[in-house]
Amino acid sequence: MRKKGVLSAAIELQVPFFDVDMMQIVWHGHYVKYLEQARCALFERFDYGYAKMVESGFGWPIIDIQLRYVQGATCGQMIRVQADLVEWQNRVKVNYLITDVASGTRLTRASSVQVAVDMHTREMLFASPPALTDRIDHLLASLPKQESA
Repeated sequence: MRKKGVLSAAIELQVPFFDVDMMQIVWHGHYVKYLEQARCALFERFDYGYAKMVESGFGWPIIDIQLRYVQGATCGQMIRVQADLVEWQNRVKVNYLITDVASGTRLTRASSVQVAVDMHTREMLFASPPALTDRIDHLLASLPKQESA
């Protein structure tokens, strides 16, 4: 079982026709797009979407992504993509779980790692800047203990 995050967000989507291959399952590269959508929902929870990143002067490139395919999603299937924030002090690590909405069956699990890059100098930082950490810490402090995830 992957580590549960301190904050989470989930999206649901119906697999579109144009995401499946000739075997009628989602082509493996499209899963990254689904992870991105869930990660964006997670970052919006602490008000740090792409516009706020640009305003803060930091980019957050993905430096590592891992996916474990358990069962392929199919055209028209409703899936749920959950993103859990598990690290944020020095890098951002997010764990993901993709499940079938109807049955709860696990389809894919994944994780991604991002690091802060100063957009002016293009230098990678070895600690996450306050533009991110302060937002997360503030949100966590405002949530009841059992509600943080």
